[in-house]
Amino acid sequence: MTGESLCRLRAALTVLTLLFLSGLASAQGFARKDVTFVSQGLKLAAWYYVPGDMKAGEKRPAIVMAHGFSAPKEALLQNFAERFAAAGFVVAVFDYRYLGASEGEPRGQIFPTEQIEDYRNAITWTQMQEEVDPERIGVRGTSYSGAHVLQLSAFDRRVKAVVSQVMLVDGLANAQRLNRADNLPLTFAFLAGDRAQRYTSGKVNYLPVVGPEGSPSALPTPESYDFFMKVVQTSAPRWENRVTLESIEKFLEYNPGASIHRISPTPLLMVVARDDRLTPTDLAIDAYERAREPKKLAVFEGGHFDAYVEPAIRTTAGEATEWFRRWLMQ
Repeated sequence: MTGESLCRLRAALTVLTLLFLSGLASAQGFARKDVTFVSQGLKLAAWYYVPGDMKAGEKRPAIVMAHGFSAPKEALLQNFAERFAAAGFVVAVFDYRYLGASEGEPRGQIFPTEQIEDYRNAITWTQMQEEVDPERIGVRGTSYSGAHVLQLSAFDRRVKAVVSQVMLVDGLANAQRLNRADNLPLTFAFLAGDRAQRYTSGKVNYLPVVGPEGSPSALPTPESYDFFMKVVQTSAPRWENRVTLESIEKFLEYNPGASIHRISPTPLLMVVARDDRLTPTDLAIDAYERAREPKKLAVFEGGHFDAYVEPAIRTTAGEATEWFRRWLMQ
């Protein structure tokens, strides 16, 4: 099978998965509505799912989740949120500031500290909803947000269970894997020039999130290009293929794995791809070894972006659902 044929097959499977999950939503009878909440003065867009079998006055555990690097919620997060809602959880899925349907300028700015603050405010808003038990909050993240939920749950004790999928654990170590050794000094020099320009003129410079193989981009793997151009661009028209250069600085400085031992006693599930080239598998497993109990490692067959569709979603969503059931529903 040619590379083009494989891409077409994956796109077709994605559409079939979305159609299946749409039918699942109707069958299970949960409701989803568009909402907004405020994070540091900006309105953030979110989906709010409520199970259809809730009784008057009942309060359920809730799961708060957001997407990875640059992606808005429409880029297949419904595949997970709908399964969680069908399992009886209230679910809040949001876009970070500067991305998707949320407010904020400059567009395409991706700072871990700001995105974690958006997670914190999403938790606060969710705790205040009448359907939610504020003492039973779980968080789920994937890729870059998989990093955020590690950092968040190490310090925010409102979180009672955490699921981190195909996560970044160390920005610099990750960049060293994705780039030739002789390219990194050039990258640092390039970023230093951008910092000087921001200081003198205030100009915001950008880099593509993905690009054809060999071209400069934030996520320089062929799998990233295929996923974002064929899936994200199709399912999430608001997505923009650009990220501020200052965001790359923040990426290189980000090391959520350094605090992973502090997550305990909050239960941690890490869901890892056996062949992850974007956030390397061995880096994630090394971080898992440093985490303390209670914890679990689930490994699925495939690469980074296989996590979002069949057949891997049976493991990625299934393991997450069971983890949240175990620690939030019992």
